Amino acid sequence: MIIEGVDILEKIKRSEVKDDEVIKAVEEIKKAGVKMLRDKEWREEDGIMIKEGKLYMPKDEALRVEIIRLYCDTSMKGHGGQWKTAELVTRNFWWPGVTRKVKWYVEGYDVYQHNKNHTEQPAGKLMPNSIPDKAWTHILVDFIMKLPLAQGYDSILVVVDQFTKIVYFVPTTEKTTAEGLARLFRDNVW
Repeated sequence: MIIEGVDILEKIKRSEVKDDEVIKAVEEIKKAGVKMLRDKEWREEDGIMIKEGKLYMPKDEALRVEIIRLYCDTSMKGHGGQWKTAELVTRNFWWPGVTRKVKWYVEGYDVYQHNKNHTEQPAGKLMPNSIPDKAWTHILVDFIMKLPLAQGYDSILVVVDQFTKIVYFVPTTEKTTAEGLARLFRDNVW
């Protein structure tokens, strides 16, 4: 099989990393007489394993990435994305985790990341918050939590008026409910 001048069969045969376990397992299963593995699912031709008509790629990561790169980087119609690339690769090749490897490659593929369509509107210009014109019309509320226990409290309710910058610090616990928060606000700020 030659893809754009690259003889993949020769590279698979010359690969330093062989899946001897796969070859031995398939031979043992065939010897045992498992019907579904006779010649339809797995077979060996010239030292290359073929699974359901697709070349089984050995555990040579560099060779697997090269296969993905051949289908991903040389597309004439633009980049088809993760699923189109996986579909193209799995027409002729198979190995465990092929779609995961294609996803990994496409997510890190710089040209694709720069050229992909963005489906959401740009965020627009940053606008400053409006300045309140009187006290206590705009407030900020937050909790400081996971503090060391002191006098039975382990959290602080912080309430800030945006106009006057007056700050209230109210001791509380992490188990404060919405009703408890309303009571704290009423009793200490309101």
